[in-house]
Amino acid sequence: MLKIRLNRMGKKGEPHYRVVVVESSKKRSSDAVEYLGYYNPRTNPSTFDVDKEKTLDWMKKGAQPTETVAQYLVKLGLLKSLKKGSTKSAGRKPKKQNQS
Repeated sequence: MLKIRLNRMGKKGEPHYRVVVVESSKKRSSDAVEYLGYYNPRTNPSTFDVDKEKTLDWMKKGAQPTETVAQYLVKLGLLKSLKKGSTKSAGRKPKKQNQS
């Protein structure tokens, strides 16, 4: 399965990232299938720039963005919204408070 994710670059303490398409089973800094853009969190405001046509093309081919990349794609208007899971725990019931 292909993922659209961030590939960390830069020296220690000064990160910037490339937005890449890579096989999900590979390590973070492995060879990418294609480079789509970059993300720099150190600027104010942070910079996120991708090639919109390439990104949409890869998503049509089945590449899934990670949660972090998906948040920025929503801000750019490439995704409509994020599907977030429930915030409630599945199997636990809340503890009852003692009234004494």
